[in-house]
Amino acid sequence: MFRFEAAAASPGEPWLNIAIFGAFVAVTMVIVFRASRNNRTAADYYAAGRSFTGGQNGSAIAGDYLSAASFLGIVGAIAMTGYDGFLYSIGFLVAWLVALLLVAELLRNTGKFTMADVLSFRLKQRPVRIAAATTTLVVCFFYLLAQMAGAGGLVSLLLGIGDQVGQALVITVVGGLMILYVLVGGMKGTTWVQIIKAVLLIAGAGLMTVWVLAMYGFNFSTLLDRAVEVAENPAILDPGLKYGVSEIAKVDFVSLGLALVLGTAALPHVLMRFYTVPTAKEARKSVVWAIWLIGIFYVFTLVLGYGAAALVGPEVIAAAPGGPNSAAPLLAFSLGGPLLLGLISAVAFATILAVVAGLTITAAASFAHDIYASVVKKGKPEPGAEVKVARRTVVIIGVVAIIGGIGANGQNIAFLVALAFAVAASANLPTIVYSLFWKRFTTRGALWSMYGGLISAIVLIAFSPVVSGSETSMLKTDAIDFAIFPLSNPGIVSIPLAFLLGWIVSVIDNRREDALKQAEMEVRSLTGVGAEKAVSH
Repeated sequence: MFRFEAAAASPGEPWLNIAIFGAFVAVTMVIVFRASRNNRTAADYYAAGRSFTGGQNGSAIAGDYLSAASFLGIVGAIAMTGYDGFLYSIGFLVAWLVALLLVAELLRNTGKFTMADVLSFRLKQRPVRIAAATTTLVVCFFYLLAQMAGAGGLVSLLLGIGDQVGQALVITVVGGLMILYVLVGGMKGTTWVQIIKAVLLIAGAGLMTVWVLAMYGFNFSTLLDRAVEVAENPAILDPGLKYGVSEIAKVDFVSLGLALVLGTAALPHVLMRFYTVPTAKEARKSVVWAIWLIGIFYVFTLVLGYGAAALVGPEVIAAAPGGPNSAAPLLAFSLGGPLLLGLISAVAFATILAVVAGLTITAAASFAHDIYASVVKKGKPEPGAEVKVARRTVVIIGVVAIIGGIGANGQNIAFLVALAFAVAASANLPTIVYSLFWKRFTTRGALWSMYGGLISAIVLIAFSPVVSGSETSMLKTDAIDFAIFPLSNPGIVSIPLAFLLGWIVSVIDNRREDALKQAEMEVRSLTGVGAEKAVSH
């Protein structure tokens, strides 16, 4: 069995790892530069001219959604906590049914570039767009924290960088590459990076899955027996190792499940992908493709997680520089040595770059389109000005993400992403659902729902064990403990609260919205009449 003796040492050959990283960055940068040739208008920069097919967009959605949390975080969570770690995979996958049934087609028909286009369609533009842009930026920031933390842990493992300064430098380099991708390529370049990354990730995970199963005669039970033997803990096969130790832990699991299942349909960077296809039919097809690709990958994570437990061991994984996030790279090293480690790590690195690029362009589009063009310029920006503002916003978001990623380095990234899902489900989902399906929903109800969900989720996270009061908290100092909210994920409180606020305030609000706009939105969302079309050059 593979043993990673020194936590500070690098498995494999650092220079080989760097060479493979460099090759991937060089190839994708060429593709991004080629894709950038047609970035003439806002529709090109934000929505790639609506030129992608359902299959292409579904692959890009899979590339966007299968983040560092999916590959590094979930494999590590299964290796360390067994069955309870796999619950992340189940939650992330089931969530796509909500996205397919509730939002994909309706959003594509109603919006133009961003989530705020839908939310403000029949409500007052200025306050709703400001609120939607605020929630988008906060959700993207939480998600970026997870990806940057994953980058720090992964590359520090591969290059043997154990000190904080070195890992901070790594996160800065990743942030710089992210800024370059988005500045140059826009949505079209970002989409091609995500498609390439999805193919590489699923192929790499599939190769490792077959390899692990082949070592145990393609008998999954034999693999599980070996994992139990190495971990010296039969509980990794049973529910409750992480979420069954107390009543609070069980409630925390329900809260996590709510956040994962409801959060996907409210993630701004996922919703924005529906605008890159020419029709609502292609938007539906995108989600079906995404469900298949994502589902196949999450089956792989079950084998990879238990494979890491069996071949590497939970103790070794916990001692590695990246902690649980190192499980997949260490498994690759134990299977195929330095070459497979370099290839799989390059795939993980591609995963991080593709996801952060998608998040960054979403956040930049939200600020430039919703705040600058629609609020500041009242829908009449100068030609080209909106894209210029978006590009400047990319740089600012990149710098903020780098600083936040350095602060979050060392946290389990699947867990950090779950917090982003909770914030998205609390701040965005109630307003999306009410806007699309409830005629009496008002502007005031939307604002109370969005700000109430956002503030409650963030406050509960701030006063939870995530930030202080436990060994795994962000603030690890024993002297700092203000964790008065017992749950690690706020979804079970903040999501129902946001729905309730939107309903109560709309019911008691005397002001009614424009009935004609409401009727137009209903017809457009269901039929596609008047929806944005593809841009041809």
